[in-house]
Amino acid sequence: MEVRIAALADRCVKCGLCLPHCPTYRLAATEAESPRGRIAFAQVLAEGKLERTPSILAHLDNCLACMACERVCPSNVQYGELITTTRAWLRGAKSSGAMGWLIAKPRLLGMLLRVANLPVVRGIVRSRAMQGLVRPFGMDRMLAELPRLPQVDAPASRTPAHPRRRVGLFLGCVAASVDRDVHAAAQVLLHALSYEVMLPRDQGCCGALALHDGDAVQANSLGAALRSAFDGTGVDTVLVSASGCFGTLRDHVFADSKLRVREVHEFLYADSGFDTLKFRALPERIAVHTPCTQRNVARADGAIARLLARIPQLQIDALPAPPGCCGAAGDYFLHHSENADALRAQTLDAALAFQPEKLVTSNVGCRIFLGNGLRECAAEVSVIHPLVLLARQLEN
Repeated sequence: MEVRIAALADRCVKCGLCLPHCPTYRLAATEAESPRGRIAFAQVLAEGKLERTPSILAHLDNCLACMACERVCPSNVQYGELITTTRAWLRGAKSSGAMGWLIAKPRLLGMLLRVANLPVVRGIVRSRAMQGLVRPFGMDRMLAELPRLPQVDAPASRTPAHPRRRVGLFLGCVAASVDRDVHAAAQVLLHALSYEVMLPRDQGCCGALALHDGDAVQANSLGAALRSAFDGTGVDTVLVSASGCFGTLRDHVFADSKLRVREVHEFLYADSGFDTLKFRALPERIAVHTPCTQRNVARADGAIARLLARIPQLQIDALPAPPGCCGAAGDYFLHHSENADALRAQTLDAALAFQPEKLVTSNVGCRIFLGNGLRECAAEVSVIHPLVLLARQLEN
């Protein structure tokens, strides 16, 4: 593993073009918090030229894995593989702990979230007394950022009588509960285009969180189970509505499979039948946040704007690329609150400057984190997924 890390790091020519695109470098303005600095740390550690210290490990751990650096790198450094491989090597055989165990059980996680979202329970969970009680165990941040469960208001949708093709829809772990409205909306839009949508019952987490945290064993186990869930479904394409899961599904879970992984917005826009769909006018202003994974991994950021442009009278304002990352980054916002909160504040400031009625984002983690931030500042702006907005306005 050390040889692979050194080889990946050796491709970096230290040009520094990635620095202004790195969210943590923009916050700290120090070389150690830049991609170039982290690559240098990984290389000397792998070559045995430097001892592991808490400071160096912290700099590596502070990376959001937003992949902005990889997208702009002129030397095509595979930074994503470098940082995940380095974390796995440094982590060794350590497990993902309680959080990893829970993520691997979406049904149990969903049940706990439903209970936690009961009005009385939610009040208790978010109380100062409860925060103080769980703080010694490091759970106060998790309870403070507890996700809200959506109301599923997509119209009833049925499989077309004569579908022209069968596709699979990935549900995820946290998204299986928090993005239920998104999955319902995806089915509405896909059925309108005469697709049959398969939702394998036994599908679960893709392993993205474990992979980014360096737990390769857990990531591989979850990936194998998910792949088995889609076997025999008769689909040739798996659609992903949570951009944070896309890279793991494409590059790890189904990397050597006949199944093709497609980002759902890109898939819809590429379908010539989408131009025949009609949408009701919506005289509102929305701010569109593009998640890092949507822009830098799926490379499907343009598809969302083009789809939303089909809604008449909708005024669309795109958030500027810097700061780019909202700070969610999987479970990063739970463990790196200072960086995450600073990035969220910058993102919300940029969004609220447009005075929108809705903030649109396409990743479940961003939706949770930004939604909580808007409630904290008492902004009367709702967070919504692009698919939900499109399904609500669909006339067909």
